[in-house]
Amino acid sequence: MSTYLINHLRIPGDVPNEQGLSYLEQVEATVKPYGGRWLAQGGVDVIEGAWPGSVVLMEFPSRADAENWYNSAEYQAILPLRVNNSISDLVLVDSVSPGFTVAGFAQQVRAAIAAAGAQS
Repeated sequence: MSTYLINHLRIPGDVPNEQGLSYLEQVEATVKPYGGRWLAQGGVDVIEGAWPGSVVLMEFPSRADAENWYNSAEYQAILPLRVNNSISDLVLVDSVSPGFTVAGFAQQVRAAIAAAGAQS
């Protein structure tokens, strides 16, 4: 099951500094051994709410691959170049299982609420 990394990225002044550019030049080599790939990167068109900055969307073959990449010595060595020169909210989210539907999810929640009410 794929895992996605979402980075809500804000760069002070909107232009990467030398350390930020160094990070960009090195990060791809740290991702490749873990099967990671970029799906989207750049500015966003906000249609509801607020989203200052840009977004990075990456896909990894599994949560273990994403976590192993993030915790790898190679990535940890360049991580300060990003965190010291930008503001990021980084999250991992797993893909849905085959056959997932939002209506089916709602039915599962209703069943769990009913079961909890029956136990009271």
